[in-house]
Amino acid sequence: MDRLQDVAATSAVIERAKGAVMARLGCTPDAAHDTLVQRAKAAQRTLLEECWITLGTLAPPRAPAPGPHAPDAVAPLRAVPPATAEDVSVSLARLARSLVRVGAPQDLARCLLEHVAPDVGADAVLLYARLPAGGLELIGHAGVDDALAVQWQQVPPLAGIAPLEALRSGEPRWLEDLSADRKRYLLIGEPPERWGSRAWLPVLGAGDDPGTDGLGDDPGTDGFGDSGAEEAAVVIGFLRRVGGPFTPRSREQLEAAVRLCAAPLAMFGTRQEPAVGSAVDAVQAVFDRLPVPAVLLTPVRGPSGSVEDFRVDAATVDTVDSTGRSGRRLIGLRLLECWPTIAAEMLWHGCLDTLTRGTPFTGEPVARQRMVDGEAELSAFCAHVERLGDGLVLSGLPFDPSDRQEQRLADVQRLGNLGWANWNLASGDIGWSSQVFTIFERDPALGAVQLTDLPELALPEDVPGLARAVGELVRLGRPCDVPFRIVTRGGVRHLRAVAEAVTDQYGTPVEVHGFVQDLTAQRSAELALVASERAMLTQHGVLQAERTVAARLQDALLPLPKEPVQLAGLRVEVAYLPAQSGLNVGGDWFSAIQLPDGEALFVVGDVAGHGMDAVATMAQLRFTAKGMVITGSSLTGALNRLSALLLHSRDSHGTATMVLARYDPAERRLLWAQAGHPPPLLVRDGAVRYLDRPAGMLLGASDTPRYGEAECLLRPGDRVLLYTDGLVERPAENIDRGLERLAGAVAAQAVAGTASLDRLLGAVLEAEQRDDVCVLDIRVPEDDTAR
Repeated sequence: MDRLQDVAATSAVIERAKGAVMARLGCTPDAAHDTLVQRAKAAQRTLLEECWITLGTLAPPRAPAPGPHAPDAVAPLRAVPPATAEDVSVSLARLARSLVRVGAPQDLARCLLEHVAPDVGADAVLLYARLPAGGLELIGHAGVDDALAVQWQQVPPLAGIAPLEALRSGEPRWLEDLSADRKRYLLIGEPPERWGSRAWLPVLGAGDDPGTDGLGDDPGTDGFGDSGAEEAAVVIGFLRRVGGPFTPRSREQLEAAVRLCAAPLAMFGTRQEPAVGSAVDAVQAVFDRLPVPAVLLTPVRGPSGSVEDFRVDAATVDTVDSTGRSGRRLIGLRLLECWPTIAAEMLWHGCLDTLTRGTPFTGEPVARQRMVDGEAELSAFCAHVERLGDGLVLSGLPFDPSDRQEQRLADVQRLGNLGWANWNLASGDIGWSSQVFTIFERDPALGAVQLTDLPELALPEDVPGLARAVGELVRLGRPCDVPFRIVTRGGVRHLRAVAEAVTDQYGTPVEVHGFVQDLTAQRSAELALVASERAMLTQHGVLQAERTVAARLQDALLPLPKEPVQLAGLRVEVAYLPAQSGLNVGGDWFSAIQLPDGEALFVVGDVAGHGMDAVATMAQLRFTAKGMVITGSSLTGALNRLSALLLHSRDSHGTATMVLARYDPAERRLLWAQAGHPPPLLVRDGAVRYLDRPAGMLLGASDTPRYGEAECLLRPGDRVLLYTDGLVERPAENIDRGLERLAGAVAAQAVAGTASLDRLLGAVLEAEQRDDVCVLDIRVPEDDTAR
């Protein structure tokens, strides 16, 4: 969109320049275009630069044009010295392209600061327009703060003003020696030493009527320094912080840049003049009679369509801007020109929001000093913005603190759902706020209720307490704070009445004032909270009882030996650690028994889930597995039958993992099978490794499971760990990381020569254990010679 807008704006400038040449020379569009191209080429300028100069300084022909198809015979346009330096040409071409997006003097100042000032060392740009009275008015600025712009907004027609002299003579003024210049001129800027050098260049032709296409009528206008040039209307100042002279190339570039600015200034004018006509006069006549400061604003939009400022189309007599201008003198000026600080205030955003949505905006009160009967008076105003057609009305409304206080009191009553009430016991007068009628759902036309009749509105069971409190308040002047309930169309409401008495010199109550508050929402929340707490306590008790029963049942089903046991020549140590968080017990279990044939059976298992169901399933699997192996079942056969048992149990979705191991002491052969369980860990001669797992899936996961067996021949001094996943698993961590941690801890013990199971658990487990842990630590004695 930006590129399309640039193309459209550039085309408009070129066509406008062609039209100017056609109108002046009487040639065809093609001939006019050829003339512009030839002129640009001869002057070493771009076509767009030539168009801008043509629109700003085109002079009438010196001789009649011989024909539309003879561009070489066309009288030459105003001669403009070409720029010689390549970088100057590039800078001017860039400026010419940027001028197509300029729509106001302020935009032009920013454009010059961006594209011209860096090449000549300038730090600020000021644009002044000549006033009818002979002074100057600042119409655009860039690089200076708002305070300086406001201070030098208007310059009176005094002698020794460099920009005024440049306008009168039509020649630039180069101020390059601060000590000498300050003796001759009144220097703009505070302090003057801030700017070491300045250049003031008049814009010849700027401010002309755009309808003339920028064509002059004086054949002798050939540029700066021509005594025959008509008096300029706009002067552009380039201010530098450093002193010293402008180089010849800088002077040439500034003069060429100012020539390019003549046409844009002529097209959008140096000031937005007020509209004329009977309708506008009627609007201003209305504003002349308004008793408050107010202005009628029309939005000024930039090339992208966004609002950049507002134009003042009407103003009241009491409206005064930051420089002291008032009333009709403000018409045609910009809002930010009159009140620059608005851009940083909420009022600016309020204007934009009102223009877009149509919602009125009222700002916070501010103090203003104004003259009343010749005396300064400090009063407070609130800026108020209303939409009016396509524009806005910005007014300053007098602010009465009592109005704001009343509004705040109403807001407090509404937000707190309370209302004030007053009873005069002597006269019988009653005063209720509107919120009290709302709380009682009482029609205001029926009037307020006497204080002694207030208990009649309460529920029967609340009447005695409310009547007693009201009686003590009326008779004894004792303050009251009493809750009561009433019945409304929306149901029962919980109210609170707080009141105190005002007594006479004898201590007799003569007036009562207080408030009534609706506490229904708070009371409902309190009741819901109490019910929730009771339910939580009940649930907590149930869970605690279940945990106690499950823990006792688990202790009965899974007794832990207090000392290591000897089985088939092996030393076996058992550890069982329940989870430290939650109220549920888990389903981890173990078995370590000696079989009738002298071999040993080791089992470690883990039932999914917690609580009574997990304990019951654990008991079923533990005793069934032992019974199957004791009666001669193979390890894989036992796992198959246990899987079928779990699959067809009451909880058909229950699963479990298990390791079954059978040890033959004669051959030191450990035969084992597993069902989805972590592998045993073998420690031998200081080396640690996990045994390769045979095939085996979760118990209860499939009706066609497949299980395999593996064996390991143990040696004297070997150590085997069977464990549940609570020893290695941690939340948000891969189980492989836990297996590596366990192997590392066991290896460290082997190197250190310590093999304590308690120390191993302390090194591996977290402080906050989240799952049950069951471990069988099986060791072959060093002096084992059994075969």
